[in-house]
Amino acid sequence: MSRASSFLQGVLFGAMIGAALAILLAPSSGGDLRRDMQSRADKIRSDVEEAAAQRRAELEQRLAQLRSPQGG
Repeated sequence: MSRASSFLQGVLFGAMIGAALAILLAPSSGGDLRRDMQSRADKIRSDVEEAAAQRRAELEQRLAQLRSPQGG
């Protein structure tokens, strides 16, 4: 559980740093920048949701193995 939590924290921290740098270094207009940032935020959200779903499936599979009569 600690690895998944650390991964998600790293993703969120990286996203915040990336967003800040994009705002500071962007040569585009405000409207373009907002659309770009929204697109990036949507991509990050999608990636995090996919990683969480994959990890959940792995944990559910492992739990099923542990609950089986053979135990693994």
